[in-house]
Amino acid sequence: MSSIVFNGSYITKKNTGIGVVSKDLLNSLSPEKTISLIPKDMGISGDIYIPNNLSPGQGFKSHFRRFSWLQKVVPKIMNKLNAKYFLSPLLEAPLFSDVKSIVLAHDLIPLRHPSVSFLTLYHLTYVPLILKQSKLILCNSISTANDLHDFYKVPSHKLFTIKLGFNNKKYYPIVNIRKKFFLIIGRHNPHKNLERVIQAFSFAKINDYKLVFVGTFDIRYTPTLIKIIDQLNIRHLCVWKGWMNDEEKLLLLNECQALIIASLWEGFGLPALEAMACGTPVIASERGSLPEVLGKYGYFIDPFNIQSIAAAMHAIINDKKCFEKALQEGPKRAASFNWSDTARVIEEIIQKID
Repeated sequence: MSSIVFNGSYITKKNTGIGVVSKDLLNSLSPEKTISLIPKDMGISGDIYIPNNLSPGQGFKSHFRRFSWLQKVVPKIMNKLNAKYFLSPLLEAPLFSDVKSIVLAHDLIPLRHPSVSFLTLYHLTYVPLILKQSKLILCNSISTANDLHDFYKVPSHKLFTIKLGFNNKKYYPIVNIRKKFFLIIGRHNPHKNLERVIQAFSFAKINDYKLVFVGTFDIRYTPTLIKIIDQLNIRHLCVWKGWMNDEEKLLLLNECQALIIASLWEGFGLPALEAMACGTPVIASERGSLPEVLGKYGYFIDPFNIQSIAAAMHAIINDKKCFEKALQEGPKRAASFNWSDTARVIEEIIQKID
């Protein structure tokens, strides 16, 4: 199989989102078939080192630096290496060149829940060009593949649904340490539906339990959530943890009553996998990809209905065998999502089109 040049520009020292996906996928691809482009000073080895100011975590200007790098530098690298495919963990690749790109699509939330933002503009202008030029598009769920077909009319023969993975060495059960709190991990954007989760928590009247938020404070959205919490007079029951590393997340996932993902839409849902691996119940939205990820494991809710979310909290509190069942089923299902299988499937797909 011809060599694959892997776009590692999203890798950072701080393990978040696309950086984790990029690093774990790269580590699972066959090294003899892959040439990695890795930011300098990240503490990991790469075949070719690139500037370390391109990742999304480097601020708003990093998007423009990365766009320029993709258009001007990557085609030269591809030509110099005589490499056939450019594999990118996001919907980003060189345009108007002879580079054959393979891109990974995660979700189309900016189109499902549009706002006046850079991301919405990006999905309306740049993404259609990427989808048209790409050799094929890898999708992290059937839900995402359907959205690409519905929103952009991408032909089905260009769409390949693959299972993503997670790091099972970092997430595993630690038994008998449950505490009285429900856990939320992630951003505070409106589509995460945290306003209704807070309202549901108040409606449930479980005042000996707490609601713990893990995620970076966002000046655009977090103050609104705090205002709602104050209006409901439950500030003493809500805890803000900020960003946490893998070790801290492991402990919280094993201590909580359940992880809550009540999003209006998710393209995949990595925290759901991590919770399953810990044998932790997951209260999950019935919309988007979460039913694909969780199967029968989840406590599914209508994300628009606070009574539905509150009822799931009560169901977990009142089910004496809840944690025993989660411990039996969760790690086993989570194990079916692993990066080694993901990498082999990607390589097989590429081999077929070679």
